[in-house]
Amino acid sequence: MLVMLVGFRGSGKSSVGKRLASDLWYKFADTDQIIAQNQGVSIAQFFTKFGEEAFREVESNVVKECCKLTDHVVALGGGAVLREDNRGAIIASGAKIVYLKCDPVVLGKRIEADPNSAETRPALAGAATPEDAKRMAEEREAIYRKIATFELDVTALGIEESAKYVARML
Repeated sequence: MLVMLVGFRGSGKSSVGKRLASDLWYKFADTDQIIAQNQGVSIAQFFTKFGEEAFREVESNVVKECCKLTDHVVALGGGAVLREDNRGAIIASGAKIVYLKCDPVVLGKRIEADPNSAETRPALAGAATPEDAKRMAEEREAIYRKIATFELDVTALGIEESAKYVARML
């Protein structure tokens, strides 16, 4: 089985994904980590050097490769589902797609609390203010919900609880 976690930055896709993979005895993959390793720079540095469009091209290739995996939990980058061809590949993979929903205010607090966020993640494209980030999260939510097999509100859940609930959904 292939499990893919989708959701906005800060929703816990990587943290919950690692725990879930361990609980299921699966391997874990994070598309952003794969890209950073392959490119030899952080996602933030890649964005700065090459721009978002170049990043989305590289990301599409990684997403398509991850769609071929089995016995994996994959954390997809928050914007990986923006491209229609990525959504098509994800759905066609037969993966169980779990949307980790989180209140936008809590997302903002989680991102601010992450000391590595500015170094490893690009600024939210088109989101100069917290209100912009909230608007972006709400716009993406429709896409996440459209492709999700399951949805879990992780606003008030910790990593272990979230992984446990996702495992039960599967």
